[in-house]
Amino acid sequence: MTTALIYGFTVGDFLSEGSQLASMPWGIISLVDLYTGFTLFSGWIIYREKSLPAAILWTIAMMTLGFFAGSLYAFIALQSSNGDWRKFWLGKHA
Repeated sequence: MTTALIYGFTVGDFLSEGSQLASMPWGIISLVDLYTGFTLFSGWIIYREKSLPAAILWTIAMMTLGFFAGSLYAFIALQSSNGDWRKFWLGKHA
């Protein structure tokens, strides 16, 4: 995933290729689906985080790096929960 992101950011032309993607119906549907997932996952991050600035930074990471950032966040949350699923899912609300 890291390699794919680096490749896309260094070799791809987001403005040109993004405009092509946005001009196709399935491109629009794919982007809506993707960013709906990012938004829902970011909502979970904001809900469970103790720090608003940290939640905002994680949300920005989600919107730019996608589920690479989401996977990293979930891994860190899993490690810090010490096997307590309630703490993993609810964070500060556990």
